Amino acid sequence: MSLREVWKLAGLEVGVKNLDKVFWPGRGWTKGDLLRYYRTVAPYLLPYLRGRPLTLKMCPDGVAAGCYYRRKRPGHAPDWMPTVLYNPKTRTGQVPLILVENEAHLIWLVNQAAVEFHVWASSARDLGHPTWLVLDLDPGDRSRFADVLEAALWVRRELERMGLEGWPKTSGGRGMHVLVPLEPGRYTHAQVRAWAKGFALRLAERSHGLLRLPHGATHRGAGVFVDYAQNGYGRNTAAPYSVRARPGAPVSTPLDWDEVTAGGFDPASFHLGNLPARLERGGDPMREMLAGGARLPEL
Repeated sequence: MSLREVWKLAGLEVGVKNLDKVFWPGRGWTKGDLLRYYRTVAPYLLPYLRGRPLTLKMCPDGVAAGCYYRRKRPGHAPDWMPTVLYNPKTRTGQVPLILVENEAHLIWLVNQAAVEFHVWASSARDLGHPTWLVLDLDPGDRSRFADVLEAALWVRRELERMGLEGWPKTSGGRGMHVLVPLEPGRYTHAQVRAWAKGFALRLAERSHGLLRLPHGATHRGAGVFVDYAQNGYGRNTAAPYSVRARPGAPVSTPLDWDEVTAGGFDPASFHLGNLPARLERGGDPMREMLAGGARLPEL
């Protein structure tokens, strides 16, 4: 018999079901484990989701059985699920994008089999102006995660030379993200993308071949590619503390720079099973990023 419960969250009752359905066969982790994870980490995750359009990765029968992406609010969603209207360039008409403002919204979506939460760099109040810049570091197929850590430290040094602060996290895949908070309302997505490309060129010139610009959809060879195009309008990035729909249930995990310098870990080190204990011990090392934003200096 499928396990069902009703959880009281943010003043609402949210039904959760199929808690015993296995979502990660290799680890035996279930949909119930996923729901309990997101309920536990919600105080840390929600500040990065609130007010920002989302793209979800849905895995109705677990991560090994096929997944798909959703950014449009489901038609059967309850009336209390918030949205923002968006005009995509590739189609006519407005699309109601998914928003999450509280635990009830979050858990309702996870109960619908949302495993991954990808977040815009801009808010629903001002879709056209991002409040952070993303430097997405993807290793080539002949590179190791140690190369990604070294690349992240190059990014940090170059940002510091320009008076900027970067905030690192694992992507939950093979790479890392470094986020730079921006002054709200100052830059368009196109301006941020152009600056990120110029910064990536500077890194490529100074890092002795370690950091490279991407060419095409695949990253072949050695080195670490800086995917500056992640800053385009409508693009999104795995949210801090989002589980990824991969074997082992890795989590996109904020780090402090001392951890990056010390190394000794890989993206699989942080997962659904151990992230809550990490947060209980040390809190969120990225929490101060949301407190303010910077202006981008000329390159």
